[in-house]
Amino acid sequence: MKLSLNEHYSYCKLLRFTFPTILVLVFTSIYGVVDGFFLSNYAGKVPFASVNFIMPFTMILSSLGYMMGTGSSALIGKTMGQGKPELARKQFTGLFATTVLIGLLASLLGMALLHPVLDLLGCTAQMRPDAYNYAQVLLFFLPLALIQMYFQTIFVTAARPALNFVVALSGGMLNIILDWLLISVLDWGVAGAAIATGLGQSLAAICSVLCFIKPFAGKGENALFFTQFKLKGREVLEAMSNGMSEFFTSAASSVISILYNFQLLSFAGENGVAAYGTLMYISMIFMAVSIGYSTGISPLISYQYGAANHKELSSLTKKSLVIIMIGAVSMFGLAEVLAAPLAHLFAGYDPELMELTVNAFRICSPVFLFSGFAIFGSSFFTALNNGPVSAAISLIRTIGFQIGFVLVFPAIWGLNGVWISMVAAEAMAVLITFGLFYRCRKRYGYFKYGWKLQLA
Repeated sequence: MKLSLNEHYSYCKLLRFTFPTILVLVFTSIYGVVDGFFLSNYAGKVPFASVNFIMPFTMILSSLGYMMGTGSSALIGKTMGQGKPELARKQFTGLFATTVLIGLLASLLGMALLHPVLDLLGCTAQMRPDAYNYAQVLLFFLPLALIQMYFQTIFVTAARPALNFVVALSGGMLNIILDWLLISVLDWGVAGAAIATGLGQSLAAICSVLCFIKPFAGKGENALFFTQFKLKGREVLEAMSNGMSEFFTSAASSVISILYNFQLLSFAGENGVAAYGTLMYISMIFMAVSIGYSTGISPLISYQYGAANHKELSSLTKKSLVIIMIGAVSMFGLAEVLAAPLAHLFAGYDPELMELTVNAFRICSPVFLFSGFAIFGSSFFTALNNGPVSAAISLIRTIGFQIGFVLVFPAIWGLNGVWISMVAAEAMAVLITFGLFYRCRKRYGYFKYGWKLQLA
């Protein structure tokens, strides 16, 4: 039975509603991992390190799509909760057009800055050709990548999360098949990996657009589809403000990755960069569970906030924190158990790299005890259309703690200090997140109805 935004959610119904979005994010992360697997095992250590070296730059630009998607969903969800579906459709269409324009401009800007960025980051002569080729192809496909990211949260706001998974699955399967063909069969190396990623994103973007043309958009008064619109600067700014924290989170994470790569080059050379790349690929899968849940529940929070239903908002908040806690403990346990087998997928051919990667993963695994709460907190306040608080969580978590710690801790603990800095930053971010939850409780009423655990 199809779930709608305006009903009461038990734990079971909440997991049913968010599960497709979790699957989308997990599957997207898995086909990113497949990229890394084929590159590391078939192209070699240097091409693998080259891709991980330049990837943060392309991710900063890709984050614009995540910003527009999450910010637009919060605005559209609130408008629906206020009983204005026609206005929501106009907002959806106008913000989609804005995303396309941003994608085109970001693609051109990225291509213009690519050589200077490689110089600025101190890319080695050995890694430079592969890093340039990989980024150049991804930047060509960037507008379609932003469209795909825009629709990831819009599908959920339109109460069509299962279709979101089908679309992501189609793009992901194409990516995986092309990875095998272009990297392991045709030996195209990093160019093949980039083409596979770009074509997979393109298929998902095109399918997403087709799903929101009126004949295919579903029925009901709250159905979302493309319509005539008049672009309003206020709405664009509000959507961008709502999604700014998600942009900062992703962009700042990319900047931090650059710093990690810089530190690792100093302490462990290209092996360090390759080990960090493996750690990030694997962590993406674990983090995707928290991001998927937080993204999946955001439209429910936005809708109940717009409808001023404080009782249901309180229920959603309570249940979410319980689910995040259970997920955090589970992922920490899995990370400890699977550290060696997962590292072997990427580094089994090199004993020194394998040992370095397993050590890094075991030190970093406590990250998963903390990260879900900060991820949920940022998405939660975005859903409440409170961009500043959401951005504060993201900025403090990344720029405030991670950058500071990664610059200081290696001076104390050497290479292990790089890995320890990740755990310390996430632990501190949780304290800030709960402090902001408590401070804003009266304004939104999400702690108003008590915290007795129940299944209804």
